[in-house]
Amino acid sequence: MLFNSLQFLIFFPCVTIIYFLLPHKYRWLHLLLASCIFYTAFIPVYILILFFTIIIDYVAGIMIENSVAEKRKSFLILSIIANVGVLAVFKYYNFFSGNINQFLHSLSITTCSVPLLNIILPIGLSFHTFQAMSYTIEVYRGNQKAERHFGIYALYVMFYPQLVAGPIERPQNLLHQFREKHAFDSQRLLDGLRLMLWGLFKKVVIADRLSQYVATVYNHPDHYHSFNLIIATLFFSIQIYCDFSGYSDIAIGAAKTMGFDLMTNFNRPYFAKNIQEFWRRWHISLSTWFRDYVYVSLGGNRVGIKRMYINVAIVFLLSGFWHGANWTYILWGAVHAFLIIGYMLTAHYYKKLIPEKKLFVFISMLVTFILVSFAWIFFRAATLSDALLISKHILGNYNAVPFQFVLKDITGAISFTQSAAGISIVMITLMFLSEKILPANLGVLNKKPVTDVIFCSLVLSLIILFGVFNSNSFIYFQF
Repeated sequence: MLFNSLQFLIFFPCVTIIYFLLPHKYRWLHLLLASCIFYTAFIPVYILILFFTIIIDYVAGIMIENSVAEKRKSFLILSIIANVGVLAVFKYYNFFSGNINQFLHSLSITTCSVPLLNIILPIGLSFHTFQAMSYTIEVYRGNQKAERHFGIYALYVMFYPQLVAGPIERPQNLLHQFREKHAFDSQRLLDGLRLMLWGLFKKVVIADRLSQYVATVYNHPDHYHSFNLIIATLFFSIQIYCDFSGYSDIAIGAAKTMGFDLMTNFNRPYFAKNIQEFWRRWHISLSTWFRDYVYVSLGGNRVGIKRMYINVAIVFLLSGFWHGANWTYILWGAVHAFLIIGYMLTAHYYKKLIPEKKLFVFISMLVTFILVSFAWIFFRAATLSDALLISKHILGNYNAVPFQFVLKDITGAISFTQSAAGISIVMITLMFLSEKILPANLGVLNKKPVTDVIFCSLVLSLIILFGVFNSNSFIYFQF
């Protein structure tokens, strides 16, 4: 079920109202059933995969807590193998099989090949898999008691607001909240609805409109002028931010209306002054997951300098591969590893040379945005060859195709008009101005009721007037 669909417009108020009408002891069951309905709106049979991993990790958590020494580690490994195994089959099997077949073909071996699976990737698989793994790891580390209530644990994995695209929660933050009694709080309701409204604005007014331009250019990059490629790349930087942070805002807001606090997933990342700061602000739940469970486990910065840089490279390569089974994502991770390590090597000189003055801060933010935007080429391009072609044309090898301000798709129909471009630029400007003034959770508006009414009324009006209501899926659903 999409947050920007008519289904959700009916689903959300029904679930929230019933939640507060029910006695506390039945609320967990209500949320679990609602989450099942939410997930089965996509591909119903895939809920069985969720149940499989939930049962495995529920049992593993109890066995880890009840065991000692090596047995604890064995149960943790079994849990990780089960979760990674599901990912390997549904997300990565065809990638590895396809690459093996290509390698065999390059050796002129045509008598044998690895069969491919005709399956669709379960929506949000990487998100709830990582959330499940964080539970067993934290139980193993002694930071979390094993959950004995099967329904509560199942709800931890399946909680509908953040089920398919995060934030990827930790058990210490979320599990206990399902046991707490949440009384109706009008202020929390208003906070949640305001955040949901803001997320919907970013999604349907900005992201979905920009996607029309980006898709037209990136689907046929050889048909467009280098300047079109630059615009599409910059637009994609804004599109993916508004799409993903918009989802996170709606998820956090929906949970907040019922009294649940989810972690902040984005903190104005395009205001970052360097690439390291960018990753402290972008997809925080995933970046901290890799930091705590991969980087620290590899030794983090407690090892030698060279090994530390290797650890950083491993984390970003894995992060790229987490996003998708394609060489483009791996290269995207490699580009960010290069940028991060480059910054770490020069940070001392950078801080000395760049004074903390407004002009230099702005230049630093602009350079960071350009570097991140360039990296997004490899994330968005359909193939590695497309990514390299786009990079080549952007970096100076201009193609002879004429520049088109008003774009047409492959059929000749107008896909992005001058008015659409104007609306997009104005809306992007309004968004960045709002983010510059207001904090990520918009909570400051509680103290300014008049400003709050004006802000919410304006955002709602812009959604109604300029929203693209074609129920576009969220980008990160594919991960």
